Amino acid sequence: MRTTRTRFTAMAATVVLAVTGSACAAPHSTSPGSEPSGTITWYSSTFGRNDVDLRKTLVKAFEKVHPAIHVTVKDVPSDTDRNRAAITGSILRGSDEIDVYNGDVVWPAQFGREGLALPLSEHLDGAYWQSFDRTLLDGLQYDGKIMAAPLFTDNGFLFYRKDLLDKARLPAPTTWEQLRQEAKQLQDAGLVKYGFSAQWAGYEGLTCGWTEFSADSGGRSVDYHGGTAQIDSPENLKALTYMKGLIDDGIAPKAITTFKEDESQALFNSGQSAFLRNWAYGYNDARENPASKISGKVGVVNLPAFEGQIGRGRTTVGGWGLYVNPHSRNIDADLAFVRWMTGLEAQKILAVKGGLLPARSGVLDDLDVQNANPVFQVAFMNRMVTRPTWTADYANVSKAIYTDVNAALTGTSTPANALKKAQNDITAALAATP
Repeated sequence: MRTTRTRFTAMAATVVLAVTGSACAAPHSTSPGSEPSGTITWYSSTFGRNDVDLRKTLVKAFEKVHPAIHVTVKDVPSDTDRNRAAITGSILRGSDEIDVYNGDVVWPAQFGREGLALPLSEHLDGAYWQSFDRTLLDGLQYDGKIMAAPLFTDNGFLFYRKDLLDKARLPAPTTWEQLRQEAKQLQDAGLVKYGFSAQWAGYEGLTCGWTEFSADSGGRSVDYHGGTAQIDSPENLKALTYMKGLIDDGIAPKAITTFKEDESQALFNSGQSAFLRNWAYGYNDARENPASKISGKVGVVNLPAFEGQIGRGRTTVGGWGLYVNPHSRNIDADLAFVRWMTGLEAQKILAVKGGLLPARSGVLDDLDVQNANPVFQVAFMNRMVTRPTWTADYANVSKAIYTDVNAALTGTSTPANALKKAQNDITAALAATP
């Protein structure tokens, strides 16, 4: 059955309404109706599967459609922090050596505040933005303007040992309470050592996981206007108490407070965990990793919700977008490249050949895309939530979240005290933002 995702938030609706008029004229524009031409430089690290350079495939296909535009690919570090440093250093100098660049979904507010990106909502019309799930636009804006176009996204999923659930005659859980109960049942039966694995070390991955649990309980960490901390709430106390309870009851290993993606996936692949929260790649890793002991025994579903909540659980938005250097001398060609890269042909290439979740609405409904990866058959039913990336000092806001949440999980603070401290730390970070 074809399903159209229609997730809305107040902030996303505001952004979309703000850009539904006609497109503003771009600087250096050509005459109406003319085809853009010239050479543009695309700053991008490799992405997608390791066995193919998607950049070459995409550029070749783009230049076939736009023969008057030549795209030069410039390699940048795959490390996100080094990547950001290279880009910001160049643009802050006023350089036009970069035209279009890939950037993390957590960059828009910082880049918007510092003038490092062209506000794309001033140059691409409302019909264009309606091609994306509106929740994706939540984290791509600053001061009411969309700073990047979604290139590909990533979501969290619940991976599970299908063989163990079949043996115990248990369904895949749809609530966190059900997951806890089933995990304990599998452990008590001696079928598995641990019930659950995830990314709960003190780093950005915990902010992602926390954002999901918080949203599932009806909470949030920062208000949608980006000015007020809201993490110290009864809803969030419920979420954090649940997370800590998984450790206290031995369902999650104590070492989960040090786990990032690799460690959590390794525990699952080794056959020691019944359930795993991880990103989309987790399914293929469990199936194809030579070290995996559970190939062919894995199922995947949407993340659970808490009992009493309507619908499925929430998944944090990850992924990368396309940004345009405001100093570029060929913005018409830049915009043509952005439009094509976020269009149907390119998005299908990203999914089928690159194994990446497409950002454009409707692409996941394509049968070729769904057949390329079982995860894609689940992804189009995801309910997404963004981290508070609309705050210009997001890095310090996130640090406050993952540091204090991790303190509660390790037992160096109580959940209640950790949320009070996080409230103060987030408030301080927001106050320090110019």
